[in-house]
Amino acid sequence: MIDRKSLYEWCSIPWDQLMSHPNRKVPLRIVEDAKTLGEVMASDFAEDIEKANGRPYYTIVPCGPKEWYAPFARIINERSISLKNVVVFHMDENLDWEGRLLPEADPNNFRTFMDKYFYAPIKPELAVQETNRVYLRPDNYLEVAERISKIELDYTLGGWGQDGHLAYNQARRNPFSPITLDEMRNSTVRIQDNNTDTLMAIGNRVFGAAWQFVAPMSVTLGVKECLKAKKIRVNSGTGAWKQTALRVALFSDLTAEYPMTLLQEHPDALITVTRDTATHPIAENPDWRFRGVNA
Repeated sequence: MIDRKSLYEWCSIPWDQLMSHPNRKVPLRIVEDAKTLGEVMASDFAEDIEKANGRPYYTIVPCGPKEWYAPFARIINERSISLKNVVVFHMDENLDWEGRLLPEADPNNFRTFMDKYFYAPIKPELAVQETNRVYLRPDNYLEVAERISKIELDYTLGGWGQDGHLAYNQARRNPFSPITLDEMRNSTVRIQDNNTDTLMAIGNRVFGAAWQFVAPMSVTLGVKECLKAKKIRVNSGTGAWKQTALRVALFSDLTAEYPMTLLQEHPDALITVTRDTATHPIAENPDWRFRGVNA
């Protein structure tokens, strides 16, 4: 497990020293707020698609952070960037307790959200073809894994969770089947139970702490698929939920406890965060004392 003294040290670094810190292990960009984050995410992604100049372009796209959808649609529509040859692999999808797809109107349904906010705002003549929209389902995830294994991915766009999970590659909590770092690194598409801490974090953030309404299972691309892309851009503007995982990703050694640390192995990874996400309450309260750490 992460050493508490090391964690305290990483969390004690003021946000404005992160960019220049000599021990930082992953490239970092800090923006002022969520609106700016959305613009940056959208611009980076649209420009990379545009540079492909109409060739087949393969990307992994998440459901969130939500700030980038409107700016992305605006850029694509204003600059008439065609998405006809873009193939979108969706990162993950929520499932019910029996591993089934959720009702369309369930707020946990990623496909419904993406259809409304990612696809619908794009002009029809520029839009991603429906046959190129690859959603994960309980009945197709092995086929999706096989398809990704045979292509060269251009771009993985994403965020991360409270434990540093990319897609739904959460830290393994089951004491009877722990996994090694190498197993996490090579993890592939699967159906799984979502961790209790993930359910509580999402419940607190989205449902007013009504964790009972959070989807208990998911189908997800693995770390292997996500890290296959030439470029990986992970982003967050959600503040407290992501602050500690960010510090671990930037300074820790590789660990399956925080899958996001595997970004350190990628040749073209970039983390972009808002200033609120870059800060940490421990850094803002240097007088705090913790038994066994600094007391």
